[in-house]
Amino acid sequence: MSLLDDVAKRDAWRCWVCDEPVDADMSVNDPRGPSVDSRTADKKAKVAERLAHRACNTRKGAVKVVIAWPDRLHVVEPAPLIAVADRLERKGGRELVARCPSKKDAQEAADWLVDRFSRLVPGLPVTASVDAGGGQFLVALTAGRR
Repeated sequence: MSLLDDVAKRDAWRCWVCDEPVDADMSVNDPRGPSVDSRTADKKAKVAERLAHRACNTRKGAVKVVIAWPDRLHVVEPAPLIAVADRLERKGGRELVARCPSKKDAQEAADWLVDRFSRLVPGLPVTASVDAGGGQFLVALTAGRR
């Protein structure tokens, strides 16, 4: 079995950058084809290689990776998720990641975040909480150290 197959199976054939499915039968030379991305040069990283579409992997070499928040979520000042993931993976703890106008909006964001982090940082147990404050609702992520 190849490194690509091992990484792809672990990542459930989903691109870590865009979170879209990667087609196992597509050519590795196609922009939507599979590639192994060395996510970080940090030797202490828990997961050094991740599955990415060829185009996502190539593009991230030219620009800093940004994990997009879905347009359907109503969030104010959303945190940059790569930086949040790096801090939670390294130190654990709790971090505020967004403000929302309603409790329903905040809960939708919290649910999406827990699901997204399960693929963004596999194996890191992350929970989300919603707290009322100042006429808005704050969404926080909490992670224990691995």
